[in-house]
Amino acid sequence: MAGQLKKNPKKQSQLNPNWAQLQQLLKSNAFQNPSQTENPNSILGKRKSRSDDDSGDARPNPLIPTSSDSSVTDEIAMDCEMVGVSSNKSALGRVTLVNKWGNVIYDEYVRPVERVVDFRTKISGIRPQHLKKAKDFRVVQKEVAELIKGKILVGHALRNDFKALLLGHQKQDIRDTSEYQHFLREGRSRALRNLATEVLGVEIQNGEHCPIEDARAAMMLYLKHRKVWEKSIKDFARLKEKQKKRKPKKKNRSLRRPASINAENTS
Repeated sequence: MAGQLKKNPKKQSQLNPNWAQLQQLLKSNAFQNPSQTENPNSILGKRKSRSDDDSGDARPNPLIPTSSDSSVTDEIAMDCEMVGVSSNKSALGRVTLVNKWGNVIYDEYVRPVERVVDFRTKISGIRPQHLKKAKDFRVVQKEVAELIKGKILVGHALRNDFKALLLGHQKQDIRDTSEYQHFLREGRSRALRNLATEVLGVEIQNGEHCPIEDARAAMMLYLKHRKVWEKSIKDFARLKEKQKKRKPKKKNRSLRRPASINAENTS
């Protein structure tokens, strides 16, 4: 019985041929050389790259719409690109409107009334072929006016866009990121590019401008500060109402004084 017990372990080791293969694998460079683990063709290399991809340092781009809703919302962001015309002035070359989700609801190239002498492609991104089938200025002007009527209009330096469109808008419905107090630096407006980098963490306007991207950036800036922004507008409106109520009293007093003086002189 003792002899049989001594022989059994040997028989068990002989019945395990995988041990030999395992020893060969342990001796191979793939296990002995740490640099082999970085090989993208090895199994370990693939696992490592996959974990890096999962952890990823790249943040989701906030300018990419999170909804497919392309309806006309109560808030609309607008951005325009200009071209140079024969009168040495700027004229509308493209206008884009996006809804609060960042989805495009209007995007048209525009044929100016005057002859284009400078497409300003390096900034505007507009090329001659874009204006060959572009809409007439008056048509675009009318369509944009209808879309933004009664809406909260968001944008950056909107006065330039209004000037190019020959349009106006209700002051209380304008949300201009170039004039919002919290976005100013030492009382001065800042470039949309800089605001997008600092507040949203995205880079825009690297080369040719994209009005879709710019409009989305302005909308995201507004939405990020909407609660405080809207509260400041309401507070300012209340303050104005109080001032209006006080003004008539001052006027009445100033009007009474001359009357009393005249009465004394006549007596």
